[in-house]
Amino acid sequence: MLKQIYLFLALVILFNPVYAQQKYTPANIHSHNDYSRPNAFYQAFNAGAGAIEADVHLRDGKLLVAHDTLVSKQPRTLVQLYLQPILKELNAHPRPLNLVIDVKGSYASILTELLKELKPLKHLIKNNDHNPLRIIITGNRPTPAEYKNYPLYITFDDDLQLPHTANEWKRVAQVSLNFENYSAWNGQGDLPVVEERRLRSVINAVHAAGKKIRFWAAPDNPGGWHKLMQLHADILSTDKIEDLANELKTSNIN
Repeated sequence: MLKQIYLFLALVILFNPVYAQQKYTPANIHSHNDYSRPNAFYQAFNAGAGAIEADVHLRDGKLLVAHDTLVSKQPRTLVQLYLQPILKELNAHPRPLNLVIDVKGSYASILTELLKELKPLKHLIKNNDHNPLRIIITGNRPTPAEYKNYPLYITFDDDLQLPHTANEWKRVAQVSLNFENYSAWNGQGDLPVVEERRLRSVINAVHAAGKKIRFWAAPDNPGGWHKLMQLHADILSTDKIEDLANELKTSNIN
């Protein structure tokens, strides 16, 4: 798998500048499963999280938010949980925010409905350097060859499994990889040297291709957070929003 990744990145590096990580702040947080908490959206947003993820299903013509395919008896819609609060908050106090839509089901039908539901937010969505909101599609997403079928304000998460042309790579907002494919470390004690080298190599390669990198299923504890920062992973996924936000406020890692 690593050989495939490096061959792929060798092609896209030709078209992109090297990315440089700045000092870590709560803006580096990717909030995972925040919709499972009573105060969905606002706990992550008020903590300063730079990315908020919603797992989305299509039911009866509406996008519902839930991790599992069995939606709860009290369905929560994407509009209610995320789009309306984002519209309110970014109109009043605009700041950079990534809304990461994890597509659970047919991407064709879900993205068709998503484009409809995003219409009230079009003036906020990042299609240039000035608008604060970026929409990133992950999960069951189109192939790179299909990106051109979607508006330019729709960007995509990537797992480095499929080749891209230069224009397709421009539509990639970030790279997200499964930490467990690179290491079995749980955040306690020392990260084995071989696994650290493996992680550092893929992080450096993604940066050389001009993209930010996130690991999912990474150790969600202070040891894991600090090691990923030391390795210069850009985006830190967590279910522990406030703990990580407080850790970052006191961290001096660059």
